[in-house]
Amino acid sequence: MRTIFLPGIGGSDERHWQTLWERGSSDTHRIAPASWDEPDFDDWSDALDRAAAAEPSLLVAHSLGCLLAVRWAHRNPDRVAGVFLVVAPDPASPVFPAQAESFAIGLDIRLERPGLLVTSDDDPYCSPQQSAVFADTWRIPQVSVGAHGHLNSASGLGEWREGRNLLTAFTAGMGTGALRLSQP
Repeated sequence: MRTIFLPGIGGSDERHWQTLWERGSSDTHRIAPASWDEPDFDDWSDALDRAAAAEPSLLVAHSLGCLLAVRWAHRNPDRVAGVFLVVAPDPASPVFPAQAESFAIGLDIRLERPGLLVTSDDDPYCSPQQSAVFADTWRIPQVSVGAHGHLNSASGLGEWREGRNLLTAFTAGMGTGALRLSQP
């Protein structure tokens, strides 16, 4: 199964867990939009169209990439095996980037593929309450990993073993319809 990484604004730098995970696997791909810093939903969606194979892919999204993954998976369910979402930002938050407003619409949908929303208790871009609303709306489980900020390079997670374990459990449960969240 192809894994596609969907970073947030700015892409994922060299110390970000997405970049580190990507380096450690041979069948991973990263979307390549025209601009990481001036995000346009249609451009990012086209980049995901190009990165996705004919067979269903696993979408591993961080931050703004989560909003893309949810809408794209809803429109392309046959091309998605599952969505692993890490700290989806709240478009209604005062800190949501104005340049990303094209990502803020169309989020009131139910995912038809397996999904998991991983959250942080002190994410500056989304409150725990709004994360719970996302999980409920999208009909997917939510797991908090505690207080680690935005789960990015600034969080100092490195390879983020806990996240990797959650992804492993999630992918193991995708085929069975059951999500096993015990840590290996």
